[in-house]
This record gives sequence, structure tokens and C-alpha cells, in this order.
Amino acid sequence: MSTLIHDIGELFAADGIRQDAAVVVDDGRIAWIGDSADAPAADRAVDVGGRAVIPAFVDSHTHLIFAGDRSAEFAARMTGTPYDGGGIAVTRAATVGASNDELRALLAGRIEESRAQGTGTIEIKSGYGLSVEQEARLLRIAREFTDETTYLGAHVVPPETGRDEYVRLVTGEMLAACAPYAKWIDVFCEPHSAHAFDGDEAREVLTAGRVAGLGLRVHGGQLGYGPGVQLAVELGAASVDHCTYLSDEDVAALAGSDTVATLLPGVEFSTRSPYPDARRLIDAGVQLALATDCNPGTCYSNSMPFMIAVAVREMGMTPHEALSAATAGAAKSLQRNDIGTIAVGQAADVTVLDAPTYLHLAYRPGVPIARRLTLCSASVGCAESPGRGAPPLTRTFTHPKR
Repeated sequence: MSTLIHDIGELFAADGIRQDAAVVVDDGRIAWIGDSADAPAADRAVDVGGRAVIPAFVDSHTHLIFAGDRSAEFAARMTGTPYDGGGIAVTRAATVGASNDELRALLAGRIEESRAQGTGTIEIKSGYGLSVEQEARLLRIAREFTDETTYLGAHVVPPETGRDEYVRLVTGEMLAACAPYAKWIDVFCEPHSAHAFDGDEAREVLTAGRVAGLGLRVHGGQLGYGPGVQLAVELGAASVDHCTYLSDEDVAALAGSDTVATLLPGVEFSTRSPYPDARRLIDAGVQLALATDCNPGTCYSNSMPFMIAVAVREMGMTPHEALSAATAGAAKSLQRNDIGTIAVGQAADVTVLDAPTYLHLAYRPGVPIARRLTLCSASVGCAESPGRGAPPLTRTFTHPKR
């Protein structure tokens, strides 16, 4: 069955901005793009009433599977208490104490919130279990909802374990238990936190993950200057995330590599930290992505439109650059070439804005104008794939013509 999406006021397509456009979807893929007046016949038509259509957002860095609440920690930071990673232990205790059904329900609700704000593909990290059994459990549940799962046993060193002993666990028994449920491995490489991992420890973790067949991701440069960015580039990581503190050598290394710099402005907003200098990176030729880093401690927001607005307001990005980073750039950080753009052959994963142009994403911060378009009916297959055995997480979004 084919579907015609027509009367698109503005289409943010891979080959440029199109006005008064239409798209034909067939078997979950984009089959045709052109002017509405030239649109071919299809089995079903969806009229978006002159609204803008963009690629669905790709949220390439989240910590969505957790239990508990850290709002008091947020309030303390707003009065000057610095963040150092220690609060992760609070979330760990709540998460370990939650049942599988409780974690599954919490995760499903957060994904539904993301979908309702225009997000398609979502990456989900473990990291709140910090034991073999618990890390594997988190990844098994996350894998029910997405294929983009990341093993983050190297989130922090738990207080009951020595550093050397824990690194051996993360690179040995825990890795073996988690690798079947993970696509990626990540490490919090942050020498400015007593709870995180230094460069040598991070190298050991990433090297072991690569031997196990996992792709590499790195938390680097969040709290201060450190080895994370250089290590990510050296080892060929798909992405190094945060990048708040970068030396000239870090920027040059990124510019000469295929490693994506994923910026997470919600963290700086929620911790009152300096924002990354996106303009510096763009001017140097670094490939950027934007993601939410939705987590209970440093950014409890899964709104990609909000991240775009902050990136434009605080980080020197144009609206076009920010939207591209939140879609095509984030897809590249996941090494995906089937999502993040609107082009023939791509997955039909698109978002409709209740606005005439994508500029409204930054122009109207906090207003819920974005919703992922799902193509579900009794006679038409659903373009959304929420996960293995998981129910559809959004309702069909179509507007009557204005």
C-alpha cells in the first residue's frame, strides 16, 4: 500500500527546502518527492494542510531506562551545588529496586513523550545497574524498544568496588553478559570526576568492547579538559558526546576524522554549565549532532525541539544547522544512512510541524508544534517500528486542511 503526503507547505528535504511539496511512501520507504501539483496517485492520501514536514528527530544519546527521582539534586544545583557524577548512585539504587514491568512501563512512557515531540529513532544506554545481572537486564528491556542500545557499564565506579576490580568486571564478565543485547559500548571518560574513568581505563573499556564486536561511543569533555576526545578519534569512535571543553588539538582531531561531536545542550541548561561552542566546531569542519541526553540527574528533558532552540540561542548555530544536527548529524553518529533525511529510498520517518516553516522550532521554544507522522490504518502498514513486540507508541497525526 502506498501513501501520498501532500499539501506540504515546506519540506526539509535532503536536496534543499521545497515549497508546496508532496511525498509518496511505499512499503515504509520514500518512493517519490516533488511538487504537490505533480504528485502521482496513491492508495491513501494524507493532507497536512500547508504545514512543514521535516525528518523525524534522531535522539542519539539518552539514558531513558531508570527509576527514581533527582529533582532535589536539580534544585540544589540551581543554588550553586556543582555536578560531579555522584548522584548516579541514587538512580542506581532506585533502578535496581524496580521490577522489570515497572522499568518497562517507565521506558515506554518516556518514549511516548519523545514520539509526541517528533522523535523517531532513539538510542538508549544502560549504566544504572553497575552489576552483571542489572546491566544485562537494562539492556534486555531497552532492546524491546530500539536496536540502538549502548552498554554503559563504565558509567561510574560503584563505591563498593575497587577501580581496578571494576574495570576488569566491565571488560570481562559484564561485557560478555551485555554484548548480546548491545550495539554500542560507551565510557564516561572524565578525569575531573572521582566517580568516572581516566584515559587509560577508558581505552581498556573501549578496546574490549571493540573486540566483542561493539561500536564505540565516548562521553568526553563534559566537566573539563581531558583525553576523551583524542581517544575517541584515535580509536575511530562513531561519536564523542558532550564536547563542552575542547582544546585546539581536540578540535583539529575531530575535524580530521569521521568521529561525530554530539552536543547535549540540555545538560548545560540543567547544570548551569558553559555551553559548547558549536560555531567553533562548525567553522573548523567538524560534523555535529544534537541529542537530549535525557537522564534523571543532569537533563530530564526528552524534547529535541527544545535542544534545537537552546543550540540556536546559546551555541551559535543557525536554525538550519541545528535541525540538520538533530536529524542527519545524529543519524551519522549512529552510523545510519537510512534515517535522518527525507530522500527517495530513505525510511519514511517524518515529523509534521504545526507551523509553516522549520524556523518555528527555535522561534517558538517550549510550544508542542512537532509530532511524528505515523501511517497506520486497517489497510495500510505502519511506518513506525516501536520495537520487538512493543505496541505502537503514537497515534496517527493528520490535520484537516486549513
